[in-house]
Amino acid sequence: MKAIVTGAHGTVGSRLCEYLRRQGAEVVGWDRNVVPVDDYGAMENFVRSVAPDVLFHLATASRPTGRPNESWLINYEWTSELAWLTRQLGVRFVFSSTAMVFSDHAPGPFTVDSVPEAPDGYGYEKRRAEERAFQQNPEARVVRLGWQIDDQPSGNNMLASLEAQMREKGRVEASTRWLPACAFLDDTVRALLALAWAEPGLYMLDANERWSYYDIVRALNARHGGRWQVEPTEHFVYDQRMIDDRVVLPSLKTRLPGLS
Repeated sequence: MKAIVTGAHGTVGSRLCEYLRRQGAEVVGWDRNVVPVDDYGAMENFVRSVAPDVLFHLATASRPTGRPNESWLINYEWTSELAWLTRQLGVRFVFSSTAMVFSDHAPGPFTVDSVPEAPDGYGYEKRRAEERAFQQNPEARVVRLGWQIDDQPSGNNMLASLEAQMREKGRVEASTRWLPACAFLDDTVRALLALAWAEPGLYMLDANERWSYYDIVRALNARHGGRWQVEPTEHFVYDQRMIDDRVVLPSLKTRLPGLS
């Protein structure tokens, strides 16, 4: 198998590349400095030259270059072009979206039938990109992800956030009334590869069955030697969980035995 991965240096993308290579796949990362994302001809030539079986589109505008409307360009317009291009070339297209397509005011937990309504920002761009991906390529697989958990505090994962809070505040404040969509990173990348060969459509990856952010942080703290001072709060009230019975990830309880 041969795969192109956008966002190959990101939190999910880098781990996906590692996993694909362990499975014997040939992996080509998309370098935006070499293949501009607003030049359709260059993009088509690149994809044709690689001739991948699947294109995983995981990139976001996390490293701004100062271009006008860069976030919209990366999150929406590039997605639209890749969806069309993969359709024309017969390449499987897997696009990673986010639980943030739902606003903080929407009543969760969410299913694939829940209507995303994020009114602005990243969540709005992603929900519009989801719609566009299916318009351009009805064979697309769109996968909504929650917050990733890993044992290394790097990139945009929960552990990195906890470490940052400790550095900045000397404590970690964790809501007992927020049920976040989340999963362990290694489970997510395994599911992404499996979904590349699933039926086209919308999928949601979430391993949180019933635990609050406070529950999860306490269990992570025990796992990592109790190095954070964790304080419960009620400042954020939100059920962000995503339920998709077609995709069964290992429960957080399996990964974090400290969960009650």
